[in-house]
Amino acid sequence: MNEIVYDTAIVGGGLAGLTLSIKLAVGGRSVILFEKEQYPFHKVCGEYISMECWDYLHTLGLPLKNMSLPLINKLVITSPSGNILHTKLPLGGFGISRYKIDNDLKNIAIEKGVTILENCRADDIVFEKEIFVIKTNAGSFKSRVCCGCYGKRSNMDVKWKRNFITRKNNKLNNYIGVKYHVETNSDAETISLHNFKDGYCGISKIEDNRYCLCYLTNAENLKKCGSIEKMEQTVLSANPFLKDLLENTRKIYQPVTISQISFNIKSQVENHVLMAGDSAGMITPLCGNGMSMAIHAGKIAAGYISDFLDSKISRDELEVCYSEQWESLFGKRLRTGRIIQYFFGKVWLSDFFINTMKQFPGLTKKTISLTHGKPF
Repeated sequence: MNEIVYDTAIVGGGLAGLTLSIKLAVGGRSVILFEKEQYPFHKVCGEYISMECWDYLHTLGLPLKNMSLPLINKLVITSPSGNILHTKLPLGGFGISRYKIDNDLKNIAIEKGVTILENCRADDIVFEKEIFVIKTNAGSFKSRVCCGCYGKRSNMDVKWKRNFITRKNNKLNNYIGVKYHVETNSDAETISLHNFKDGYCGISKIEDNRYCLCYLTNAENLKKCGSIEKMEQTVLSANPFLKDLLENTRKIYQPVTISQISFNIKSQVENHVLMAGDSAGMITPLCGNGMSMAIHAGKIAAGYISDFLDSKISRDELEVCYSEQWESLFGKRLRTGRIIQYFFGKVWLSDFFINTMKQFPGLTKKTISLTHGKPF
């Protein structure tokens, strides 16, 4: 066992984990981060980030202004029947691939002194006598604080029998996600959401004149069709806009997929481990705010962790304060996302949603604002 006791250990090197590690390291904390993959790598993600975190990412050392990234300020929503809604995004966002931003943040973290172990899977986390022991395939490591930033679903969730894991399949879980990078002629300033039976597909521009095409659907669709290609040809292409899109794009690589996605409520602290990003709660992708929420959660976790390490608050206060702040910032967004989710994936409901939004532009603006926050 490594006898060094780190101030903080972070399991998972996505946006929440990386930004949290940088913030702590800049504050003089010793941090170790475990990532099961090797950077850079692709993830299933819509790759659209709300502008609310633009300034904060700059303070962490990510030079977004110099990266020539597409700025996105318009939203298009279509139904399977061909109904369409055009609207502006009040705050807007920007496109960047996880392949790039995660790798760039990893390099910043290393520069700031974070110890990052790649190809390193955490198999168990044990809390005893105020110290965490993280058991991995690279050995065991100790820390005073531990954070779970490992994403939508992990072996740790199964080991701990977290509530969302043990639930039977319902309307908020058992989804699959599929993502490509493609070349196409879509509007660079627009993010589009195209409904199809029991799912929806988003497309928006990222760096290097490429687009991210990512869709979410019930696992039953794939089971019935037998393959991703057949599902795209039959189920997705029933939407005329999506049919045209799929026929006029060039896929740059084979699809990245993920299964067993759940939007059920999750706890923000598990066995004294602070959760951030999708580990703490996943907003429905159609809201386009998951990446920004992960970054914001990393920021608030860093603040409370620093107070704990400086003995300004107890461990109980750390856990309670973080959970309450997380709920205050993100709880309403997640609840709104779950409600909106019910309107997507069914022809008549998505038509009703789009027609209502067309008639009441103020309601559209309000709905978007309920799933987003303010710059932080």
